[in-house]
Amino acid sequence: MAKGLKVLMVSSEVFPFSKTGGLADVVGSLPSAIHNLGLDIRVATPRYKSVKVYGNEARLNNDVPVYFVEHEGYFMRDNLYGTKAGDYPDNLDRFAFFSKKVLEVLKDLDFKPDIIHCNDWQTALIPVYLKTIFKDDPFYKGTKTIFTIHNIGYQGLFPKEGFPKTDLPWELFNINGLEFYDKVNILKGGLIFSDIITTVSPTYSKEIQTKEFGYGLDGVLAQRSDSIFGIVNGIDYEAWNPSKDKALKHHFSSANIDGKYKEKKMLQRDCGLKEDVNTPLIGIISRLVDQKGIDLISQIINPLLKMDVQFILLGTGEEKYHTLFGRIKRKYPGKASTNLRFDAVLAKIIYAGSDMFLMPSKYEPCGLGQLISLRYGTIPIVRRSGGLADTIVEYNPKTGRGTGFVFEKYEANELFGAIKRALHLYKDKSAWRRLVIKAMKCDFSWEGSAKRYVELYKKLKTQR
Repeated sequence: MAKGLKVLMVSSEVFPFSKTGGLADVVGSLPSAIHNLGLDIRVATPRYKSVKVYGNEARLNNDVPVYFVEHEGYFMRDNLYGTKAGDYPDNLDRFAFFSKKVLEVLKDLDFKPDIIHCNDWQTALIPVYLKTIFKDDPFYKGTKTIFTIHNIGYQGLFPKEGFPKTDLPWELFNINGLEFYDKVNILKGGLIFSDIITTVSPTYSKEIQTKEFGYGLDGVLAQRSDSIFGIVNGIDYEAWNPSKDKALKHHFSSANIDGKYKEKKMLQRDCGLKEDVNTPLIGIISRLVDQKGIDLISQIINPLLKMDVQFILLGTGEEKYHTLFGRIKRKYPGKASTNLRFDAVLAKIIYAGSDMFLMPSKYEPCGLGQLISLRYGTIPIVRRSGGLADTIVEYNPKTGRGTGFVFEKYEANELFGAIKRALHLYKDKSAWRRLVIKAMKCDFSWEGSAKRYVELYKKLKTQR
C-alpha cells in the first residue's frame, strides 16, 4: 500500500544544507528512512546563502531529491531567521512567499504529492493555502497535509497589520482562524487547517494540550485531539556511530567498550580535568537557558563539585550562566571544564568520553541528546518530560531494567537525588559496565519512526 505513495516534506531548514537546530537534523535524516520503505519522497526548502550546491536541486544521501526555493532578497542572507538583535522583521513575507511558492513549483515539476508533510510555523501556511486560495485548483485535489510541531513555543506571531501579506481573505483573521490576541499566528493556521497533526513524542503530544505547555494554543489542540499523534524522533545511526566516528581517536562498540575510557582520558587531558578514568565525569551539551534546566544545575553545582566527580559543559546562552560557569571553572580547577561555544567535534568527544549526561529540562519536546548519549554508552540523567519521558526509563538495580536516571518534580534537590543515584551505581563497576553496554544496544534509529509516519500517510491517503 505504501509503494506508490508520493510525499513532499517541506522545512525551513535541512541538514546538511542549512541548520539552526534539531529541525534540520530531523528533515536531514527522516526522508531517507521513509524512502527506504519504498515511498517517492522529496524535500522542499529555501535556498539560503549557506546552500553550497549548483542548480535548484540536490539529493539527501544520494537518494531523496531536494528542491530549493530561490529569492535573492529573502533568502541570500547570513542567517536563516534573524541576527543577535532579533528576528528579521520581514519573516512573515519570507515564509508566506516560501509556502505559496512550494505549491506553485509542484506544477512546474509535475509532481502531485498525495501528502505534503509540513514542519513548524515557517511552513504552516501550506495547509491553509490548500484549503482556501488553492482549493478549486484540480491539480491539488486529493492532496492531504500532515503538520509536525517540533516546539510549540515558536509560533510565527506578527502584528495584524501584516495579515494581507499572507494573501488570505480578512475573514480568516478571527478567533476560529489565524487571529491570536489581536496578532497573526501562523502556527495556529497550520493546526486548524492540516489534516493530521504530529509532534515529536507521545508525551509531548499530551503536554501541549495543557495550559502549562500549550503556549496559548492548548484549546485549539484539544479540539483536534483525535487528529494528534506523537512519534519520537530518531537519530542517524551512521552519523552517530562510536565504532567509526571520525571525531574520535579511539573507537568502541557494545562488544568492546575499552575505547570509551581511552576517549575519556583524552577528554580529561584536553579540557584541563585531572586524568583519572575512575572519577565519574558528568557532561552537558546545551543551550544555557532556563528551559534546559540550567537554573537547577546552577543551584546544585557547588555541592556537586565538592563530591568525587568531574563536570564538563559545552554550550552558549544567557550571560548570567556564562558568568556563573566561568566562575565555577576557576573555583574548581581540574574538576570543572566550561566551554562557552559551539563545537561539533568537542560535542562528539563529550558524548563519547563522559560517563553521565545531564538533561534536566523544564520541557523537552523530544530531545536528541539523550538518544545520542545512549548510543555512546553515556548514561542519561533526565527529567520526566516530553520525549525524555518516552525514551529513558529509570534504572532498577534489583531487576536491571531501565537505561538512565529520571526525576519528576522540577526542583534542584530532585535533580541532585537522580545524580546521586547514578553516582552510587557507578561505584559498582560491573553493574555500571552492564548498564553502559545495555544503553549502547538501544535502538532509536529512524527506521521505527519512519514506519509510524508511513502508517499515517496511508491512513490519510484512504480518508475521503
